[in-house]
Amino acid sequence: MKGRISRDVVSALPEEVADLVGRLITESKGMGLTLYLVGGPVRDWLLKREVADIDLLIAGGSEKTPELLARKVSSPRIRIREHRRFGTLTLSVGEHAIDLARMRQEEYVDNGALPKISAGSLEDDMQRRDFSVNALLVPLLDAQDSTAGASADNVIDIVGGIADLEERSLRVLHPQSFHNDPTRALRAARFCSRLDFKLSRGSRSYLRDALRDGAFGAVSGDRLRKEFEKLFAEARRGGSPTTALERLHGWHILGALEPGLTLDPRAKPGLRRLGKILAEPPWRLREYRAWVAGLCLWLAPLTPGMRRRVVKRLSVRGDAGERIVNFAKDQKRWTKALAGTRGRGAVDLVLSDLDEDQLLALCASCKPLLRRRVLRWAAEDRDRRIPVNGRDLLNAKLEGPVVGLALSRIRAAFLDGEVANRAEALALAREIHRQSTPQKSPRRRPPKPKPSQPSANPPSPKTKP
Repeated sequence: MKGRISRDVVSALPEEVADLVGRLITESKGMGLTLYLVGGPVRDWLLKREVADIDLLIAGGSEKTPELLARKVSSPRIRIREHRRFGTLTLSVGEHAIDLARMRQEEYVDNGALPKISAGSLEDDMQRRDFSVNALLVPLLDAQDSTAGASADNVIDIVGGIADLEERSLRVLHPQSFHNDPTRALRAARFCSRLDFKLSRGSRSYLRDALRDGAFGAVSGDRLRKEFEKLFAEARRGGSPTTALERLHGWHILGALEPGLTLDPRAKPGLRRLGKILAEPPWRLREYRAWVAGLCLWLAPLTPGMRRRVVKRLSVRGDAGERIVNFAKDQKRWTKALAGTRGRGAVDLVLSDLDEDQLLALCASCKPLLRRRVLRWAAEDRDRRIPVNGRDLLNAKLEGPVVGLALSRIRAAFLDGEVANRAEALALAREIHRQSTPQKSPRRRPPKPKPSQPSANPPSPKTKP
């Protein structure tokens, strides 16, 4: 593998990102700065993988330089977000992001805690990186310098990252790396899954030391959850969440996060199917959280108590936590209902109240017959519109709860092909209204009293005293 990046590295980026990076290069030169492409983008370029998000390192300037540089290229299409604690700034354009940062160094006061950030040298910045393959960088030149034949597009490799790329190995940069930031182990599982790398022998030894010393217990639930969010999002980038979880299980990290936590073999088929669904969605996905669906499937075979402890450990709050804890029970109820359905309308009644996270987890966990029903509903039936709406029924003199009942019945009939147009839908609505309206019985008059008949034995007259 050659240690050079082609001069057309910027033009190989997604178009909207390439344009913004080009403007940043030009503006930085005018400010007397040098921009470096650093970390993951360089790694992926050398591996001939698609480059999506961009990390740029600024040499020179002051603490305000990233903000000043971002303002020079800002436009209504660009969203700017500053992370003061870490000295970084993110420019988002479309689905892509560009991170800007000055050269920094880190100091860890306590293991597992967030570091203190201060200005540093180029070597300092490379030494603070998680793995050697993410500590590669290349100076970015503007078009004029590039055509002049400058040789500054050589990869700068201070820590031996190119050799590790060639060996497909992840290597941390010092023995305390996992002590300082245990989330690097979760990142390692992700990278090994996506890049088909292995963790180096020395790094595995350092990881065992961190596990022995209880380093993972100091990491906050929010930080752990964010790493799992990225882990389950790997399916969209060619990674396998199942493989990543298998690595974490094999490295004994899951039990370090929560005693007794494991990867039950029964969860693996569903997790693999979820990965395939996310990589190539068979229906138009709405807003969803892959990590919620992933945790539903991963934790479903475990006990309810374990599910609740994991949800609490990862600081999963609100409806997401309840859905994860209750998925095992809900999944049985949904699959039982699906198994008893007859017709597409009946399937709609079962699935229409599920959100996208629940639908993804259910589809991945179903047996083939029921999975086909879920897929057909999500891809074909969910977005079909019936030929009438609530206002139409109100205009047809329906009111009260019968309107909702009629809409539900009309939708089921429409999906089953029993109603084809507006007239038929309104006719069904009127019939539903007639059946649901209690019939008034005719008012009956009370019977007339019969005339009294003389008694056969009249009472004897009372005698006066």
